[in-house]
Amino acid sequence: MEIYLIRHTTPAIEKGICYGQSDLDIADTFTSEVTEIHKKIPLQEISNIYCSPLKRCKLLAETFDIPIIFDHRLKELNFGDWELKAWNDIHPSELNPWMKDFVHAQVPNGESYVTLQKRILDFYDSLDHYAHEKIVIVTHAGPMRALLSHIRRVALKDSFNIKIQYGEVIKI
Repeated sequence: MEIYLIRHTTPAIEKGICYGQSDLDIADTFTSEVTEIHKKIPLQEISNIYCSPLKRCKLLAETFDIPIIFDHRLKELNFGDWELKAWNDIHPSELNPWMKDFVHAQVPNGESYVTLQKRILDFYDSLDHYAHEKIVIVTHAGPMRALLSHIRRVALKDSFNIKIQYGEVIKI
């Protein structure tokens, strides 16, 4: 199996805002970003697209004109009470414990990074890795880092060293 992991295109949100599972719209650069993404994928050879159901992923997946399988396990980290708050507005009494151990600490009414990794690995393990097919997975930076840290044997705490730009395509 050949997998093309793709991070969604640039979302329409100002910098400094915490978002994970908020259903954001896309930026005006969408069309040009999609053109670049399509150049990196063997479009005629892709059998399926697996996709986070969030709009910023869904809109990208729909540009491939290939059957889409939406899977909630591909969603970004659930930032709970912090969703759509400015990072600077999150009280240090909540933010600091998470920053000290973002791998295990759960966001208030959200989830931990370990929980995110468990669900992305559950998705990954459900794929037929022996199939002779090429698939696309359209998701977010968090699930991509969590999956790549597992595949590359990088400690989850070090996974943010894996830089992933909007619209980036990573072949596995």
